[in-house]
Amino acid sequence: MTADVREHFPILNQQVDGHPLAYLDNAATTQKPRQVLDAVVRYYSESNANVGRSVHAMSMRATDAYEAARETVRAFVNAADAAEIAFTKGTTESVNLVAEGYAAQVVEAGDEVVISGMEHHSNLLPWRRLCERKGAVLRVVPTDADGELSAEAFVEHLTDRTRFAAVAHVSNVQGTVNPVEEIAAATRSRGIPLLVDGAQAVAHRPVDVQALGADFYCFSGHKMYAPMGIGVLYGRAELLERMDAMLVGGGMVKQVTVAGPLAVAKAPTLFEGGTPNIAGAVGLAAAVDYLTALGLDRVREHDTELTARAAAGLRALDGVRVFGAQQPSGGLVSFGVDGLHPYDVGNHLSAHGIMVRTGVHCAMPFVDSLGVVGTVRASFAVYSTTDEVDRLVETVATAEKGFWTNEHPDERFLDL
Repeated sequence: MTADVREHFPILNQQVDGHPLAYLDNAATTQKPRQVLDAVVRYYSESNANVGRSVHAMSMRATDAYEAARETVRAFVNAADAAEIAFTKGTTESVNLVAEGYAAQVVEAGDEVVISGMEHHSNLLPWRRLCERKGAVLRVVPTDADGELSAEAFVEHLTDRTRFAAVAHVSNVQGTVNPVEEIAAATRSRGIPLLVDGAQAVAHRPVDVQALGADFYCFSGHKMYAPMGIGVLYGRAELLERMDAMLVGGGMVKQVTVAGPLAVAKAPTLFEGGTPNIAGAVGLAAAVDYLTALGLDRVREHDTELTARAAAGLRALDGVRVFGAQQPSGGLVSFGVDGLHPYDVGNHLSAHGIMVRTGVHCAMPFVDSLGVVGTVRASFAVYSTTDEVDRLVETVATAEKGFWTNEHPDERFLDL
């Protein structure tokens, strides 16, 4: 990435406690380029109206922009048809929608749902709740000693009682890129629908849902330079047609009477009850255009280079443990410092203008399996630089024990 990319992000032009801002918390949320900010402001300034509600010019203009955004997202992930793209609030809502609208129809008492042991709470708790309600079994595929997931281990947990499976494309804790294609091939051959949590993937690498073989694929706009509150559920058309709506109300029906059966809309409108986040969809389309213009292969190369540089630099420090693969490539690096609480490391970095995430990263069972109370996570974006990575490493080397280490060594975290 070139220096002019940073000029697209006005928020980066600031200092924190007298230090230039190094924003390395991109796995939590990314900053927004002017192209996205301008698209949202332009929508509200020129085309703000509700979609599908009127025949006046502004409503038609808003509807056109909303549906154009759907087509932009379709092309971005190579879905077969725009009708396979439903807009949601984000990954969490998308997963819940599939769990309640589809899986609840096929999972019964004694059946099984298979997930990996590295899942974000948003790809764990919906399946746990479904299994508890149905009397089904949630089977969790353990990771190896390095916290890595193998396709072989996942496939070994599939049985003739498995009715659904879910896995992260990229781990939000240590950046592991999972063998989704192999897992999808195995589940498809057994007739088991597979949901892939792509929240940490779409900003860092090209995603082709048809090539992956995913039956459902979910991601959030705010992790890929788009506004907060907008996300995507991709689902194969034949599966979406079998799904129930999670919300009922305006927009998702064709005809309503006080009594009797409802005439509901087809997917994806069926899953977008109420007024949708139109401006968010417009901003998401602008973010997709932005990433496409940069080139996803180029973005992947940039993010992988920074991740490898950070991991190598941190491993060279005494007492620092980097979690995960020896060659991390998922756009983030997770680490710990011997004798220091993650909060103390995070506070120290923040005091030097470096923003990172500390804690269990909404993946407590996985972090527990690593044998630590939490980790420090640095995650990268198109505007991240080698200088920022070097500042990170140099500043970690000067971290000292503080309030959390001395007073609250076993404190758990609020990012649950």
